[in-house]
Amino acid sequence: MLGDVTQTSPAAAPVQAPPARRRRVHRAWFVAAVTFVTIIGAAAFRSLPGLLIDPLHQEFGWSRGTIGAAVSINLALYGLTAPFAAALMDRFGIRRVVAVALTVIAIGSGLTVWMTAAWQLWLCWGLLVGLGTGSMALAFAATVTNRWFTERRGLVSGILTAASASGQLIFLPLLSWLAEHHGWRPAAVTVALSALAVVPFVWILLRDHPADVGQKPYGAAEFVPKPPPMTGAARRTLSVLSTSVRTGTFWLLAGTFAICGASTNGLIQTHFVPAEHDHGMPVTTAASLLAVIGVFDVVGTIASGWFTDRLEPRRLLAVYYALRGISLVFLPMLLGPAVHPPMLFFIVFYGLDWVATVPPTLALCREQFGEDSAIVFGWVLASHQVGAALVAYLGGLARDVFGSYDLVWYASGTLCAAAALMSLVIRRPAALVPAVS
Repeated sequence: MLGDVTQTSPAAAPVQAPPARRRRVHRAWFVAAVTFVTIIGAAAFRSLPGLLIDPLHQEFGWSRGTIGAAVSINLALYGLTAPFAAALMDRFGIRRVVAVALTVIAIGSGLTVWMTAAWQLWLCWGLLVGLGTGSMALAFAATVTNRWFTERRGLVSGILTAASASGQLIFLPLLSWLAEHHGWRPAAVTVALSALAVVPFVWILLRDHPADVGQKPYGAAEFVPKPPPMTGAARRTLSVLSTSVRTGTFWLLAGTFAICGASTNGLIQTHFVPAEHDHGMPVTTAASLLAVIGVFDVVGTIASGWFTDRLEPRRLLAVYYALRGISLVFLPMLLGPAVHPPMLFFIVFYGLDWVATVPPTLALCREQFGEDSAIVFGWVLASHQVGAALVAYLGGLARDVFGSYDLVWYASGTLCAAAALMSLVIRRPAALVPAVS
């Protein structure tokens, strides 16, 4: 009967604590990881030029200046394409632009195996791969960082910048071994297949904006809706350039970054291996040293991102350029047929400083140009690659004329000293300068 049923008071029931929710890793870190792997794939072809100068010279009889011209086209387009690619990502999305860029890289590097004339080298190696890698440039990393992160931006930009060095680390020993034992064509095919292999990961895993997966950017206090696609990518890119060139800060950033490109991609990445080979060192050994630079570059660039979140980026840039200039001035005295302790010291020292300049330069672009910073950085990167292209060509020309690279090392060291001084005179925006009472 109902009257005989003993009712239990709700207060008497044991209360169980809700199970603790596991803290999920923010989706932004997965996007950053895919971006890292993607840039590694794009970096594969950029590891190849310095290894193929001597093989192409021997097989086709092309001068080092002619081969250097193809590298120059590649480097220049790598930079000039970047700001337009950043605007195209705002229009069509990151995933589509990156997938198409990787495919273009694969086509360009694959077609080089059938070339017989210098203009074909300029077309495949210079034009196609230059356009593809330009769309995969650091403006891509800047776009991902700006959209997916409001905290840890310096660290993330350092990690993504280090991806290029990681690609060099992974591919240089393999490509140098292939080029020396099986010829340069298998090395070019390996690059093409590597770029294609990354495309499925980009298409499946990469997302354009945190709102696509219903999340806030990492560290943001509020949800950020996805902005509508911006039409007129070319017009917007040129408009941002027209506005930014009216500021002295843009020219200082562009000038310092041009010197950065001249003293890294244009000089060491293109000419270090043939310069060591001139002094009797085997190509594989020289390429391994360049790969070791990539190892320390990863450490240095990530550390630079960490420092950028905490220290004044102008002073960081000045220190980086000054140290790089000192190391380049001493390099001609260190070249030789065998690896010795002073050369190892240069490799470590220079490697830590290779692209450590990128995180503070990105931070200054964000500080100065706000929501247009990714496109502005694309133009600043264009100056980086123009500087790289000039030295890639002039370095080969100097080798043809003078029989050595010594003049190029000394000139680059002097330019780095100038870049250090330029970094110190970049002004802070008025809103960031404390008011004087």
